Amino acid sequence: MIESKIWLSSPHMGGSEQKFIKEAFDSNWVAPLGPNVSGFENDLESYIGENKAIAALSSGTAAIHLGLVLLGVKAGDEVICQSFTFSASANPILYQGAHPIFVDSERETWNMCPIALEEAIVDRISKGKRPKAIIAVHLYGMPFKVDEIKAISEKYDIPLLEDSAEALGSTYKGQKCGTFGDFGVLSFNGNKIITTSGGGALVSPNTVLKERTIFFATQSRDQAPHYQHSEIGYNYRLSNISAGIGRGQMEILEKHVLLRRKMHDFYATYFKDIEGVTVFEEPTPAYYSNHWLSAILVDPSKTNGKTREDLRIALEKKNIECRPLWKPMHLQPIFEACPYYGGDTAAQLFDIGLCMPSGSNLGDEDRDRIKAELDIFFN
Repeated sequence: MIESKIWLSSPHMGGSEQKFIKEAFDSNWVAPLGPNVSGFENDLESYIGENKAIAALSSGTAAIHLGLVLLGVKAGDEVICQSFTFSASANPILYQGAHPIFVDSERETWNMCPIALEEAIVDRISKGKRPKAIIAVHLYGMPFKVDEIKAISEKYDIPLLEDSAEALGSTYKGQKCGTFGDFGVLSFNGNKIITTSGGGALVSPNTVLKERTIFFATQSRDQAPHYQHSEIGYNYRLSNISAGIGRGQMEILEKHVLLRRKMHDFYATYFKDIEGVTVFEEPTPAYYSNHWLSAILVDPSKTNGKTREDLRIALEKKNIECRPLWKPMHLQPIFEACPYYGGDTAAQLFDIGLCMPSGSNLGDEDRDRIKAELDIFFN
C-alpha cells in the first residue's frame, strides 16, 4: 500500500478563511478590490509594525517588480541581487530591462555576503556603473545580516529592496523582517507560512508610496471620469476573494510560525547525533527564523559516501517530498552571462543541501514516518 504524501510545504487552513470568502460572495465583492483587501492590508500593517504601509498584490514577484519601478530602475540600469535565491528575486530586474549583478552568500545565514556585496559595488562604480538598487533575501526565513547589509546600502547611497517573501514572522533583534529595507516584499504563495492561494505585498515607508503602488498595480489609471493612462501600469492587485483567505490566515500566523519551528526542532534533535549532517540554524539569538523550510547539509565525506541526492531519492520512494536548495542564479542558463562577485559558497550549499518536509500541518505521525525512513537510510 502506498502511504499518503508528506509534502515539503503545503497550504494549511485555519478554518475561518471561508467566513471572509462567504462575506465577499454574499456582498458580491468578487473583484480585485473590496473590504477584504483593505482589511488584509490593515491586518498586515498591525502585525508587521514600524508604521509601514502595505499594498496587497497578486504575487511576491509583482511586489519586487513594483519595488524596482518605485526605485526608478530603468532599462540599462544595474541591480545587485543575491545569487542564492529563487528566480523570482531576479526576474523582475529583467522586466525593467535592467541588468542583474549577482553576489555570493556567507556561511552563517546563507544570505548575501557583505564582503562580496561591497566588492561588487566598488567594482561596478569603478566601471562607471553605479548600481540602482540592492535585492537582499531572507532565505528560508533566516534573516540576512541586516546591520552589515544596511550599512553598505547607506554608505554608497544605494536603496535596499528587502525580499522577505520567505520570512513573514521572522525577526532580527526583535524587529519584523520586511521592515528593514527602503521597500519590503512579502509572499503568500500556496507553500508559504500563510497563503492567499497566490498573492504578495509591497511594504512601503508611508501611505503616499502605498497609494503609488496601488496606482501602478491597477493599470496606472489617471484621475478622470474616462479611462486615461499617462504611465505604464500593471494588473497586479490582489483580489477580494484571495484577500479573504489571507484575513483568515492572519488569525493563525503566529501558530504557524511555532509549528514550523517545531519541525525545525525535530530535525535539530534527530540530526545532532548523525555524523556529517548539519541543520540550518540561527547563528546568534539576534536572529529569529520562522523556519519556513528546514534545511540540512549532507557531507558525504562523513556519511560513508551518502549524499543529499541519495537521501532525497530514498525519501521520494517512500512518498516523502524533499527538495535540493535553490540553484544559485549565476549558475542558471538564463543568467550565466551576468557578472558575479564572491566565491563558491552558494554553489557548495546547493551541492550538498536539502530542504526537508516543513509544513505547519505535519503532525506526530508524519514525524514518526520521517524518522523511521531516516533511521533506515543512515543506519
